[in-house]
Amino acid sequence: MIQGFKEFIMRGNVIDLAVAVVIGAAFTAVVTAIVEGIFNPLIAAIFNADSLKNSMVVQIGNATMSFGLVLAAIINFLLIAAVVYFVFVLPINRMKEAQERRRTAGLPSEVVDDAPASELDLLGEIRDLLASNNQGPKHTL
Repeated sequence: MIQGFKEFIMRGNVIDLAVAVVIGAAFTAVVTAIVEGIFNPLIAAIFNADSLKNSMVVQIGNATMSFGLVLAAIINFLLIAAVVYFVFVLPINRMKEAQERRRTAGLPSEVVDDAPASELDLLGEIRDLLASNNQGPKHTL
């Protein structure tokens, strides 16, 4: 049981996930500061309120609906999505496309097939070699 837990924790994807959560939390703090420090005051000025969260409040009997609070959450989400896309996803996709173009530029298909393997390909080959070595002849006593 302990060995299984140790193997689970030591997997690369668990460590990657932990790093992503920490970076995501820090990134969220930056975007929240931008929204609350720049966008909320601008939008609140339009609606004549001290903050976006306190603007567009509708009182119906004992119920209070805060449309500004919802709008602030939507703006925060859109800003996070835009920054993630334009700062991370788009540049990484362009790098991958450029790398693929360089790898295949002007080369016949048989040369492209002989191109250097990616890290993932190499790790797969190492795994296969280790598996084949472990499945050698078994000696019995």
